[in-house]
Amino acid sequence: MKFLLASVGKPHDTMVAEGIKTFTQRLQHYFPTDWWIITPPKNANHLPEGELKKAEANAILAGLQPDDYLLLLDERGKQLSSVAFAKHIEQLSIQGVKRVVLLIGGAFGVHDTIFKRANYTLSLSSMVLPHMLVRLVVAEQLYRACTILRNEKYHHQ
Repeated sequence: MKFLLASVGKPHDTMVAEGIKTFTQRLQHYFPTDWWIITPPKNANHLPEGELKKAEANAILAGLQPDDYLLLLDERGKQLSSVAFAKHIEQLSIQGVKRVVLLIGGAFGVHDTIFKRANYTLSLSSMVLPHMLVRLVVAEQLYRACTILRNEKYHHQ
């Protein structure tokens, strides 16, 4: 199984880039992991919210493979503990999923077509969080999930 961590927006902010790099490197010990930064359209500041979300959705859908498992991060999704998230990842591996795409949408969320395409919608918090911090938290939680599955000492209950 492979992980593709996808995020609409700018490249990693220097404030969190080192942490993202660290956890992404650690993840490589368990699963091949890459980042896909989806650049918003050039005229994003001048587009109405609905058109912007549709343009972002088109870019996202163009980059997905038909058999990708799309795990959408959205504050309206289901909240899981770290252990439950690890079990979810384990189930995907058992089911033979080839690639899991964890998607962080744009500033206004994602278009309905992405919600419909998503296999699962996960919430890190009912609070809205800055995208750069979400990137760091997602990388860390995915790493934590891998250590939980291997009974390694990183996660303390």
